[in-house]
Amino acid sequence: MCGIAGCIGAPDVATVERMLDALGHRGPNDRGVHVAGKMAFGHTRLSIVDVAGGHQPILGPDGHSGIIGNGEIYNFRQLRRDLVRRHPFKTHSDTEVALHLYREKGPEAVKELDGMFAFAIFAGDDYMLARDPVGIKPLYYAHRDGCLYFSSELGAMSLAGVDEVHEFPAGHYYTPAHGFVRYYRLPEIHDQILADRGAAETAIRETFRRSVKKRLLADPEIPVGAFCSGGLDSSLIAAIAAEEIPRLHTFAVGMTDSRGQESEDLIAARLVADHIGSTHHELVFSEDDYYKALSEVIGKLESYDPSLVRCAVPCYFTCKLAARHVTVVLTGEGADELFAGYHYMKHLPPEELNGECRRLLSTLHNINLQRADRIGMLFSLELRVPFLDKEMIDLAMQIPPELKIYDQDQTKIEKWILRQAFAGNGLLPDEVLWRYKVQYTQGAGCESLGEKLAERQISDDELATIKTENPQAVINSKEAALYFKIFREYHPQDSILGSIGIWQGFAFAEERTNTAGSLNNKQYRLE
Repeated sequence: MCGIAGCIGAPDVATVERMLDALGHRGPNDRGVHVAGKMAFGHTRLSIVDVAGGHQPILGPDGHSGIIGNGEIYNFRQLRRDLVRRHPFKTHSDTEVALHLYREKGPEAVKELDGMFAFAIFAGDDYMLARDPVGIKPLYYAHRDGCLYFSSELGAMSLAGVDEVHEFPAGHYYTPAHGFVRYYRLPEIHDQILADRGAAETAIRETFRRSVKKRLLADPEIPVGAFCSGGLDSSLIAAIAAEEIPRLHTFAVGMTDSRGQESEDLIAARLVADHIGSTHHELVFSEDDYYKALSEVIGKLESYDPSLVRCAVPCYFTCKLAARHVTVVLTGEGADELFAGYHYMKHLPPEELNGECRRLLSTLHNINLQRADRIGMLFSLELRVPFLDKEMIDLAMQIPPELKIYDQDQTKIEKWILRQAFAGNGLLPDEVLWRYKVQYTQGAGCESLGEKLAERQISDDELATIKTENPQAVINSKEAALYFKIFREYHPQDSILGSIGIWQGFAFAEERTNTAGSLNNKQYRLE
C-alpha cells in the first residue's frame, strides 16, 4: 500500500513533494519522485511485495515510460510468467506487471488486473490514470494553470493550490485521447441462476475460499492478520485465513460498561479465536479514549458523516492495535452489501432486494471503503477486503433474494445463504455462524457516545447557526454539527479540504457526464 501524487503538464516537483509530505503515513518505507518531460510523478511506499526491490516510480527499459501505483494486484505472478518472456523486469513488484501489460496492450490491459489499485502510467508524452473496479483504493484529481494534479487523498490535494477537486471514478481509466473509459460495470442481476440451494452453497464456499487465500499475498517477512469482531463476516475470513497461516494474528476491540460487563464483540471474538487457534489480541478502550480519538478520526477520515464517523472510531482502535503486530490485515467490508445483511432490507419487497444490494455496492467507495482506507493507512496498515472480489460480486448477483433473507418459522434471517454455506463443517462455532447481526459500534459498545457528546456540547442555537452558515452541508442532527465543527477545527476554513468537507456529507453525490478528453466526474466545489 502506498501514496501517489503527480502533476501532468509541468514538472512541478515542489508541489508533488509537498503532496507527498501529506502522504507519509501511507508509505513510511520509501519515497521517490521522477520527472518525465512535462510530468512529475511521486510515490511513498509501504513495502509488502518485493520489499527490497520495489522502489517507485518504476521505469520501463527505455527509460521513457514508468508507473506509480497504490494497492495490490493479486494475479501479478500469473501475468508475469507470460510477460517475462517478452519484457525485461527490473523488480519483483506487482506494480511493474501493470506497466509492461500497458506497454504491450495499451490502456485496455487494466481489464486483466485482479486487485485493488490506483495508478498512473506515463509513456513518452502520453499517460494513463486508472482505479480499481469498485474503488477500494482512492484517487482524486484537479486542474490548476493548465496542469492536472492527482493524489491518493484529499488532504494532499489541499496542498496543490487548486480550487476544485474531483473524485476519479471507480472502474474507469483515463487517457487524454479517449477521456474516461468505464472498463468495469457491476454485474447485472440474474438472480435465478443459482436458485438451487445446494449449488449456491457450493459456489459460495469455493469462491470465497479462493478470494480469502489470494489476499494472503505478501513477502514472507511481512505478517498478515485478520480483524475478528466475532461477527459472521470477519470470523469467516479469519477462520479460512487460519487454515493457511499458523497462529494467525486476530484483533478485536470493545468497551466495558459501568458494571464491568464486556461488549459483545470482545466475548464473541474470543470464542472465535479459541476455535480457530489464532494468536488473539484485544484492546479495551474507555469513553475518554473514544473522545480523545474523535478529532483525529474525523480529520483523517476526510468526512464528517455521522454514520461513517461512528464506525471509524472503533476501526481506529482496531487498526492501532493491529499495526503493532502486522502490516496487512483482512477485513469484512462488503458482505452486507452482497448478501443483504442490513436489517432494513428485511422490509423490502423481495423483487427489490438485489437491486438495493447492487446500489449499495456502487456507493461503497465513498463510505465503508473510504473509512477502511483512511483509517488503516493512518497506521500504515493495508486492509484487504475478500468479499469484494469480482468473482464474489458476480456470484452474489446470481443468488435469489429468498436465499439471502430467509423466512424461517416467521423469522427473517439476514445473510442466510452465506451462513448456510459454511454450516455443519466445523469452520466456526454455531453461536457465531448464526449470531444476530449487530452494527460495528453496537458490538464494540460505543454506539451512542458521539450523540451523547453532541448533546452536551451543541446547543439548539449553535445547531441552527451552523446549519445557516453552511447551507450546502448535510447537517441533520447535533451529532452531525459536532463532527462538522471538529472537521473545521482540524482543517481551517480557508483550506481546500475544509470546503471539500461540506460535500463529503453527501453519501451519494451527483455524477456528472464525462466527455472524451475531460476529467470531470464527481466534484467537491469550493464556494
